Amino acid sequence: MRKRHLLTTIAFGAVAAVALAGCASGSTGTEGNDGTDAGGDAKGDITIGVFNGWPEGEAASYIWKLVLEDQGYTVNLEYADAGPVFAGVANGDYDFALDGWLPLTHADYFAQYEGDIVDLGSWNDDAKLTMTVNDSAPITSLTELADNAAAFGDRIVGIEPGAGLTKATQEAVIPTYGLEGMEFITSSTPAMLAELSKAIDAGDDIVVTLWRPHWAYDAFPIRDLEDPEGTLGDAESIHTFTTTTFAEEFPEVNEWLTNFTMDSDTLYSLENVMYNRDDTPSDYTNIVREWMDGNADYISGLTS
Repeated sequence: MRKRHLLTTIAFGAVAAVALAGCASGSTGTEGNDGTDAGGDAKGDITIGVFNGWPEGEAASYIWKLVLEDQGYTVNLEYADAGPVFAGVANGDYDFALDGWLPLTHADYFAQYEGDIVDLGSWNDDAKLTMTVNDSAPITSLTELADNAAAFGDRIVGIEPGAGLTKATQEAVIPTYGLEGMEFITSSTPAMLAELSKAIDAGDDIVVTLWRPHWAYDAFPIRDLEDPEGTLGDAESIHTFTTTTFAEEFPEVNEWLTNFTMDSDTLYSLENVMYNRDDTPSDYTNIVREWMDGNADYISGLTS
């Protein structure tokens, strides 16, 4: 089994940084290149709004930052919570963002800013809350968990107490499947991942709360338990949304983003090299660039 390093700071939906003020025409942040194409003409400044603590959006944003810089644009990443990013795209502080979840998680924001943002559609359709076990576990469905609780130490290992996934587990999963006899442990995402790694290394069975997309699916031999009662909801799609003037200001980029797709295995691979590590880099440029070099066919297809 490959050596795995655990990310120690990332948590689903948690605030990771203070929102930075920025504007699409001249904000400061993660610096881009010199903004020139091969002929020496500036192609424009673009600011991408990135949700604090949402790894899939950050990973995709880094990809597009580097892809667009290679095409001659100057690109800044600006971090804020989901609400301020939606507001920032609506008022033009950010040009676009890549982490709008529909039809549930961010539906209220899409409704609130209808007419002030443009939804370019989904780039991944496999975003989902899950209950996950090691691949060698003796069960395949949540309907079997209560009768096999002892195999899992009578424990369900969760994440942060205030997370939506935790609420869904407490209010829907546990009562629906009769899991009141199991201890539901809540602490943090890093603590859950540490428990998962430890159990798999020891060959023990474990059940954890998780979500897709997450790098753990690339790093560990795990699988989701079936949820026939739908207690964790259906899969959602991750959408790109832009300012209302973006298509006019950046027509070629708008076309690229409209056609953008990234399947879950590709996303897991990228997240794994970014976040499954001992250190927490302040900038992932070199890490993502190396991943892009190893996935050159996929990257070239983003702008073709």
